[in-house]
This record gives sequence, C-alpha cells and structure tokens, in this order.
Amino acid sequence: MSLSPRSIKGSAVSNSPSENHASTPRIFADWRIALGILAVLWFAIYVFGLSWPPLLDDVDSVHAEAAREMIQRHDFVTLYINGFRYLEKAPMMYWGLIASYKLFGVSTLTTRLPLVLGVLALVVATWKLGRYAYGPRAAFYSGLSLVTSLGLYMFTRFLIPEVLVALWLTLGYLLFLQSLEEKHPSVWLCWGFAAISALNVLTKGLIGLVFPIGAIGLYLILTGNLKHLLKLRLISSSLVFLLIAAPWHVLAALRNPPAGASRGFLWFYFINEHVMRFLNKRVPAGYDTVPLFLFWALLVAFLIPWSIFLPQALRDLPPRWWMPRLTPRTDLDRRQRANLLFLLWALVIVGFFSFSTRQEYYTIPALPGAALLVGQWLARESEAGAAEKEKMRRSGSTSSLVLFVVGVLGLIAGSYLLAISHPPAPGFDLADLLKKNPNDYNLSLGHVLDLTPRALGAFRWPLMGATFGLFLGTGLNWLLRRKGRPGAANVALTLMMVVLLTCVHVSYATFSPIISSYNLAMAVQKEFHPGDMIVVGSEYADASTLNFYTGIPLHILHEPSGALWYGNKWPDAPRLFETRESLATKWNAPERIFYWTDKEQPADLAGLQTYPLAHSGGKTIYMNHPLP
Repeated sequence: MSLSPRSIKGSAVSNSPSENHASTPRIFADWRIALGILAVLWFAIYVFGLSWPPLLDDVDSVHAEAAREMIQRHDFVTLYINGFRYLEKAPMMYWGLIASYKLFGVSTLTTRLPLVLGVLALVVATWKLGRYAYGPRAAFYSGLSLVTSLGLYMFTRFLIPEVLVALWLTLGYLLFLQSLEEKHPSVWLCWGFAAISALNVLTKGLIGLVFPIGAIGLYLILTGNLKHLLKLRLISSSLVFLLIAAPWHVLAALRNPPAGASRGFLWFYFINEHVMRFLNKRVPAGYDTVPLFLFWALLVAFLIPWSIFLPQALRDLPPRWWMPRLTPRTDLDRRQRANLLFLLWALVIVGFFSFSTRQEYYTIPALPGAALLVGQWLARESEAGAAEKEKMRRSGSTSSLVLFVVGVLGLIAGSYLLAISHPPAPGFDLADLLKKNPNDYNLSLGHVLDLTPRALGAFRWPLMGATFGLFLGTGLNWLLRRKGRPGAANVALTLMMVVLLTCVHVSYATFSPIISSYNLAMAVQKEFHPGDMIVVGSEYADASTLNFYTGIPLHILHEPSGALWYGNKWPDAPRLFETRESLATKWNAPERIFYWTDKEQPADLAGLQTYPLAHSGGKTIYMNHPLP
C-alpha cells in the first residue's frame, strides 16, 4: 500500500483525491509531521494516567483476570476466570494482554497498554485510509477527529474489544477500496482482506464478519457492481480466512465438549452468545438494552465536537446513492465511492444492533467511518477556492454557532452546579453522597445517574475545567470560522477536547472507588495468609478486582450467575459457591474469612460476630476474627 493514491489508466472518472499535494501545507503533506502530531495528541490524552485509577469491578478486571489465568494455566485456548471456564469471548484481546504481561509483568498499566496501543494503530489506520480516499489534509483531520473524540476515549477506560474491531474494519475497507480500482485485484489485496476479517472474528466473534460483508454487500448492490465479488478470489480467500479463524474455534470445541450439565463450547459460544443474544434470549440475560433513539444519537454524541459537521459531510454523497442499480455506476470518483462506503460502514453497525440487544459502546466500531466523513469536509473547507469559499465559511459558521450555543448552555448549567455544590468534608466517602440506582448498572454509564448536588462537590475542579473549557473552545471556534480561519478554529476545538478529556479522566479517578474494589483488595492482601478465605456477598463480577489484584480465588455467596453461570456446569468446576449455612459454619472456624459486601448491614452476617477491616466506595470488608 503506497502512500500516494493510485489512478486507473483509462478510467472515465478521476480516481485521485481532489487535493493538489504540491499546494498542501507541509504539516499535512509530510506524513512524518502529520503522524507525529497525532501521536503527540494520543500520548497526551491516552498514555498519561495508564496506571491510575485502578481496574474496575466487572468487565474490566474480569477480562484482565481471564488473561492472567491463561498464563497461570499455560492454556491459550480456553479462557478461565476465578477457576471457571469463561467461554463467551473470542481470544484476540486476551492474547494481546498475555503478550503485555509476559513482557512487562501483570499490573494496571500493562493491562491497559495493549488497548491504548490499539487506539494508536486505529488512528494511524484511519489516517492511512483517509489519505488514500481523500488526500493528506483530510487524512490528518480524520485522525484528529478520532483521537480527540469523546466516545473513543470513554470506552477505552475499561477492557472491551471494540477498538480492535474498529481497527480491523478500517484496514479491511482500505483494501476493499483499493480492489475497486484494479481490473483484477491482486492476490495480496484479496488475501489481506480475508486475513483481516479472520482477525476480526477472533476479536469479536461472527460480527467481525457480518459488519464488513454487510457494508460491502450493500455498497456493491447500490453501485450495481455485484460482479466485483467474483474478482476477489473467493475460494483461495476463504481458505486464508479459515486457516486463521478456524483453528482456535476447533481447539476450543475439542477441549470443551459437552460434559455434566454443560452443552459444550459450540452451543454456548455460537448459539447462546451469538444467535440468542441477538434475539435478546441469551441465558442468563444480564444485559439491559439502550433505547433505540438514544443508541443512534450516541454515534453522533461520541464524535463530539466534530460530529457538528456531519450534516455538511453527508451532502457530498453521490446523488441517488440509496437506489440499488442493475448496471455499474461509472460516475463515481474515489471520493464519492469512499463517502458511500463510509456511510454504509456506520449504518450497518447501528442498523444491526437496532434489532438486537445493545450497549452504548457498540457504536464505537462505527466512529472511524464517521470521522473520515467529517475529515474530508474539514479538508474541503480549508481548500475551498474563491467561488466556494464564502459558502463553506457560512456553512462552517452556522454549525459552529450551534456548537457555541451548546457551550453557552454548558456554561450556565456548569455554573449553576458549581454554585450549589460544596467541597465535601475531609476523609469523606463519595458513596455516602450518591443516590444509588442499581436498576441502571447494567448500562455502561449507569453509575453517572447516581450523582447528586452534594456529590458534585467532589468534582468541582474537573467540573470547572470542563465548563469553561467547553465555553471558550466553542466560542473561539465560532469566532475563527466567522473570520474564515477554519484551521485555527480546528486547533481551538482540539485544545478544548484535550482539556475536556483531562477533566473526564480526573473525574473518573475520583469516582473509581465506587466502581472498583481496589482499595479493599489492598487491605485484604496485606492481612491475607495461606488458609484464609475471601467471600463475596454478591455476584463475582461485583468484586472481581479482589480476584485480579490479590490473585486469590473468590468464594461466592450467591447462586451461580453472570460470568460464572455456565462454567459452573462443568464437572471440574471449583467448589467456590457458598450458602448461608456453609458460611455460618466456616465463620466460626479458626481460619480467617474476609467478607466483601456493598450493604450497610448484610443479612448474611446476621447473628455472626464481625470485625470490619476496611471500607471504601460504599463497600466493606468484614472479618470473622479480629486482627492480632
């Protein structure tokens, strides 16, 4: 893949991006400078704070623990957590964690490192795709929009594979666009696309294949070019795909056949975790669904502030793009083909989950496509000639004014919240200032609804920074675009996002004791001795950081559920589930028990002598014997 766009000899329509590279400022034209700036922004936003706050309970430390136990067991096929089989996930993200742990040891930093490196790879891939489709200026703005976007940052604060899914999609669509410009696509393009699709399947299961097939299939239908499929060396490409994707699935099935009460890997992974989850009939349920309108709106919200320019970007779509054709379209240049593909990229993802269960972060793999559409419009805004310049200025100013209104509303709301909030007393526990809404905790951002005016006092500095950063950034952006200086306006928005994302990180660190049991894990680790036991008075995921940071299996005072439900059906599952009766018997034994609870007066300990060890974030560790 060369850095210079290629053209088709004899094509009726120019395939080169419209930008004249010779007249492009060096900051965009020199790939070393462009990527250097994007890398600096990535480092400032993502690398600082890798070590703090600690991992969260639930999905964050559950996934980290699965990788840690892979190393302990020397088994790189079957995932385990807390000693139980964990068969619902594809392995790619965990293999990345294993590599990090092997190279640098097990820690909070090394847990987050592979995902953060994945963000850098995604930004570079987006830049590369933008450069091929639109030219160097659009490539830079596409990468800039992505690396400073709100959603990408928020959902790399815990371990989920969506960033990797986005990376494979970006690389796959680059190869597909290149194949459209070759009369007979090269074997390396075809096999490369197959290999990338296989890696996507190993990252997120079958949707790693559904998404690219859906977007590309729609594209070929809408452009009347279904015959292009026959040029993609389907037989040899399928063999390449299977050679990469099949071995892990075969080994996982062989090593986890039906046994005891379990129906084996194949039923759980393919039927329960793919088909039944799509139909919202997965067992056990355990997942709430984001309302449909909100889910679609989040794609726009997660690209804030750059999504304000999406309406202009969508005007560059080919005419009558939504109408399927029986004959190939010959009126599309490379930019128009890319615009259509990138729109379908986003629509297929949000459309797919519109008929299924959905979480907020399921839109993340669609962000690069939206960022590319925005990036090409931002480039056109800066490149506009005399005839188009005034029109582009008015269009950019109008969107910027809307964004500034949001900044003004944010200033009013933030100032009000600052006025009614007061610094909490020294030594406060944030949990005492929150209003709990446990019914919303299955949503990724559900805990945000716990905030109260009293609790906001703990967030005064990040709230102040976000309030005034938003106001100043949107205001400068509007003023500069009115003066016809879009480049400077984009700098203002970039600096604003660095400030806002820093405030998000500070707030996240302040809130972390509520959603992490790290402080309790450190207290237990200090006092734990061989023969002692840790018991969780809830589901395993509610206190999974205890498992990861202490390395000690957790006993669970709860019926099998959540991540341990299916693994407990195997005959060799560890006997770690307790009842009230078994806990009462062990409580009076000489061995020490560390009991985790998020209740002020746990009914399970009623009538038993308890000794508190530590309290943090509304959670407490009780012991059955006092410390010496």
